[in-house]
Amino acid sequence: MSNLYVMQHPLIKHKVTMMRDKDTTSKDFRELLTEISLLMGYEVTRDLPLQEIEIETPMCVTKQPVLSGRSIGIVPILRAGLGMVDGILSLVPSAKVGHIGCYRDHDTKKPVEYYCKLPVDAEQREIIVVDPMLATGGSAAMAIDFIKEKGVKNIKFMCLIAAPEGVKALQEAHPDVDIYTASLDERLDENCYILPGLGDAGDRLFGTK
Repeated sequence: MSNLYVMQHPLIKHKVTMMRDKDTTSKDFRELLTEISLLMGYEVTRDLPLQEIEIETPMCVTKQPVLSGRSIGIVPILRAGLGMVDGILSLVPSAKVGHIGCYRDHDTKKPVEYYCKLPVDAEQREIIVVDPMLATGGSAAMAIDFIKEKGVKNIKFMCLIAAPEGVKALQEAHPDVDIYTASLDERLDENCYILPGLGDAGDRLFGTK
């Protein structure tokens, strides 16, 4: 079963609370999401492999660690996932970005896929799938299905807020994918929105309804 990592850093907790506030503007919401994504990125990339190379400092020749092996790919689930990309890119500017579009049908509550474009070398990268909300888990599971169909083996999922129901569903669908979240909330309501949550992340991010 996949591992669940719930962030405990005080700055992340503080910024998530600010995002929950219904009076937070779209501008501040976007900025906070970028900041949290950057902070979470440190944890998500903690196990990247290193190798030693020889360099020359102003003082001497020395061997020092640099990243080796797998490169990073970021795949936001459209559209709200776009708000998490810049934070990770600020940490790993060389990362390539793909996009997956899927939405939840309001009647069936099931995810519907409409777009998938990945980096050409996605199967050689460690892919971080990002979406602010993990509610039912349907969209995340579907997105990861598509990515695996492209031959990708190394996948992590990163979100801002998760419901226990969504975590369970994603773990059952993809037990090999680790889940990183800034907050594990109480539950889903009758409309499959997360409680206490923060409302519709996409609408709040882009100022739409």
